[in-house]
Amino acid sequence: MDELKQAAVAVRENAHAPYSNFKVGAALRAADGTVFSGCNVENVAYPEGTCAEAGAIAAMVAAGQRQILEAYVVAGSPMPVPPCGGCRQKLAEFGAGDVRVTMATTKGVEQVMTLAELLPGAFVAAHMDGDA
Repeated sequence: MDELKQAAVAVRENAHAPYSNFKVGAALRAADGTVFSGCNVENVAYPEGTCAEAGAIAAMVAAGQRQILEAYVVAGSPMPVPPCGGCRQKLAEFGAGDVRVTMATTKGVEQVMTLAELLPGAFVAAHMDGDA
C-alpha cells in the first residue's frame, strides 16, 4: 500500500482547486500491478470539475487496463473522506466488491472499506440484462 499512498499524496499536490482549496489525490493499482493516479481538477462552473478518482480511472483506462485491485484516496481534511457517490459507482465499474479502498488524511489518519461497503446495491452490468 505504500506505493499507492506515495502516489496519491504526490499527485494531490498537482490538484487544481482554486475555488474550494480542497485538494484530493487518488491512486489505483490495476490488475497488472501498475499504479495510476489522479487529482481533482476544479472549474469555475463547479459541476464541470473532475474528481481525483475519476482522473485515476481515466488514466488507467487510457493505458488499456480495466480492473482495479485496490485504491487509496487522500485529502486535506480532519477525517478520511470517502469517494463521492458518482466516484463510488465509477470505482465499482472496474473493481469487485472486495476491493479495498483506503481513505486518508494528510495527517496520516486512515480508514479502509471495501467497494461493497462503500456502495451497497451498486448498479452493475447484470442489471442491464433482461428481456428489454
